[in-house]
Amino acid sequence: MYVVELSLKLSPMPVAVQRKELADAQALYGQVRQALEGTGPRLLELTCEKEEDKRISLLTSEVVAVQLYEKSAVGSGGKRPGFSFEG
Repeated sequence: MYVVELSLKLSPMPVAVQRKELADAQALYGQVRQALEGTGPRLLELTCEKEEDKRISLLTSEVVAVQLYEKSAVGSGGKRPGFSFEG
């Protein structure tokens, strides 16, 4: 399972969407990235693979960052997803 996670302005909680296949997660990551590179506010709609009626729409001007990681990496006690400094 792969997670595409979006950080939003003025929100402590990210918005995350899961994809079963790496190719699908990479395609969604690319779609979000393209929207961020565009000019002016755009609406980005994210859907759930498991429940097709579950959707969320976001203004791309409110998205600060997007990251892609494998979900199993979170629970394994290994390295946290995202970027951090090792002390």
